Amino acid sequence: MFRGINPINMDAKGRLAMPTRYRDRLLVDCKGQLIATIDPESTCLLIYPLQEWEVIEQKIQALSSFNKVTRRLQRLLIGHATDLEMDNQGRILLPQSLRDYASLNKSLVLVGQGKKFELWDEKSWHKQRNTWLKEENAKSDEIPEQLQDLAL
Repeated sequence: MFRGINPINMDAKGRLAMPTRYRDRLLVDCKGQLIATIDPESTCLLIYPLQEWEVIEQKIQALSSFNKVTRRLQRLLIGHATDLEMDNQGRILLPQSLRDYASLNKSLVLVGQGKKFELWDEKSWHKQRNTWLKEENAKSDEIPEQLQDLAL
């Protein structure tokens, strides 16, 4: 399970080091093989261990290509899916096309999301997080039924 917010840096070649706390798990679970793709709803990247991505990819491919929404998701998610491999120093190299999509600069934020990561440009992350917090505070009476019994 990947959790937490991790500030990281990307070098001029597009390489970033996975935080140390995730490296052993990624090496054991997927031999350092990852998939990066775009998030079609936000300006960030989604990074999956290979075996997690394969499950999602199969589900996406099984959807009808005659439905406009599912076809759009197939094109965006599978079309942008890129194999990444951690090197011996725990670094991954992001292709320029993915960096451009997510407007990634030197300062990044890697956000653990359970079975995957989200990778954000630091400024974009802070702006979006603040927007979400304002939205939630404004709509505090609209808690989904599934969350009403959750105690924190």
